[in-house]
Amino acid sequence: MQRRALGPLALAALLAASGSSQAAPKPTSGPHGEAATPAAQLTLTPEQEAAVRAGGFTAALVWHTSSDYTTAVNAGAMDELQRLGIEVVAQTDAGFDAAKQMSDVETVMAKQPSLILSLPVDPETAPEAYAPAQAAGTKLVFVDNSPNGYVQGKDYVTVVSDDLAQMGAKAGQAMAEVIGSKGKIGYVFHDADFYVTNQRDQAFRQTILDEYPDITIAVEQGLADPARAEDIANALVTKHPDLDGIYVTWAEPAELVLAALRNAGNTHTKIVTLDLSEPLALDMVQGGNVAAIVADEAYAIGVGVARAGALGLLGQTVEPFFVVDALAVTSDTVRDGWNRSLHRNPPASLLEQ
Repeated sequence: MQRRALGPLALAALLAASGSSQAAPKPTSGPHGEAATPAAQLTLTPEQEAAVRAGGFTAALVWHTSSDYTTAVNAGAMDELQRLGIEVVAQTDAGFDAAKQMSDVETVMAKQPSLILSLPVDPETAPEAYAPAQAAGTKLVFVDNSPNGYVQGKDYVTVVSDDLAQMGAKAGQAMAEVIGSKGKIGYVFHDADFYVTNQRDQAFRQTILDEYPDITIAVEQGLADPARAEDIANALVTKHPDLDGIYVTWAEPAELVLAALRNAGNTHTKIVTLDLSEPLALDMVQGGNVAAIVADEAYAIGVGVARAGALGLLGQTVEPFFVVDALAVTSDTVRDGWNRSLHRNPPASLLEQ
């Protein structure tokens, strides 16, 4: 994944294997089991917008790392904050370092922002990291996760993320379409306790089981340690050269599966994965192994956290967990997919094809 505590997957807490339970997926829920509300429902009345503009509010954007995803979320937040008349006084990038993020919060608090929008690097240490903001009465809105022990509506406004079950289901539908709703597939899932990937993976698997009786999941392979992704990819491709498709839990290990297929001269097996990747998209538009990439509407997440923050500044209580829609990007929809997800055109390499 490009972004969260998974982009480089540097956080050890997310790498502990959890014994991958594959129960039937439920509708998307938040990191603490919160029911999901569509982010499209986050709106302000004209009177509320006028009150925000008159409030003289300021905001700081305290991000976890830099990536295409973060850039898109940041752009959505910046555009909406500007529209609402909230001045952005600071932006930071923690480089996936929890200690750096703690320092970033302390640094931006010198500017006394009314609002902080952020994605916590490590929920375990985040309560201490955001304590200065809490003490100052700064409103907090989070992407994807919240600090452990924080109470929604008291310690923070809300969390905005993806519709994880929708992402997995769209991946299952894309897989079925490319292999003609029949055949044998491999299923590479994230074998660690992380609610984002767990829900996406389980939704893919259950979509195949429930909706496509002529598709057999011939091999299931857990991925607990991303450092072993290359070995897993090579072994999977070597042992199962006749698979019609392989689902891979997110883009970076999918790139290694693609490399293994190329090295084996396998042009038959199709790949479906999640989160945008230029190398995978390039293979896709060139008619290679990659069939579809499911992405979230990252720009819309930024808009959502900004709106939630504005409502929080007015003392309004909102739902605890909001989600944006997902989309399946194929070779025919690359430009639209990049624009909807990241709010920009695809890389030049994709447009030149």
